[in-house]
Amino acid sequence: MPMTATTVLTARALLLDMDGTLVNSDAVVERCWRRWAERHGLDADEVLRVVHGRQGHASMAVLLPDRPMEQNHADNARMLAEETADMDGVVEIPGAAAFLASLAGLPHALVTSADVALSTARMTAAGLAPPDVRITAECVGASKPDPEGFLKGAAELGVAPGDCVVFEDSGVGIAAGRAAGMRVVGVGPRARAHHPDVLVRDLTRVRAAGTADGGISLRIG
Repeated sequence: MPMTATTVLTARALLLDMDGTLVNSDAVVERCWRRWAERHGLDADEVLRVVHGRQGHASMAVLLPDRPMEQNHADNARMLAEETADMDGVVEIPGAAAFLASLAGLPHALVTSADVALSTARMTAAGLAPPDVRITAECVGASKPDPEGFLKGAAELGVAPGDCVVFEDSGVGIAAGRAAGMRVVGVGPRARAHHPDVLVRDLTRVRAAGTADGGISLRIG
């Protein structure tokens, strides 16, 4: 759907990805993963095409398919510590603070591949208040594109998956939302190639309001 179209969606709950959707952390992701690629003799551009939206160990499993998963998990722990210590250049996606403020009192959750420490650090660095309900890496057994995180977010909010709208920027995140049976709003240029239900440049043209029956009305565009 073109970014210029105005769309109205209704939902019972919203499930929000973090990196690339609420927080622009691309500078940190690029720095950390380019160093990782160099250490492993991999092409950094190819690595960066894989890592967005996934948990680190899942990205490593794609990129180093012959390496034992326990090594990926150990390497991912080091990567998370490195990323959590680096907040240089982390800023909000335009409109994110106002959008989150408009969701006060409405059912919504953060569903991120980051862990608690990294998600807290990045939201704080971007000046954003994290939602009360957060589904982080610690909460799931499978990384996006598996739908587990979004399904857990819906369950935590007590809302049927089909009544949720997902906000995502990455291909694996959009695939996870679809696999969960949810409609997906794609945020930013990365989302375009993955054909979300609605596409927006950022969050400045997304407005949410409660409805009389306790739902959410989203006006996009």
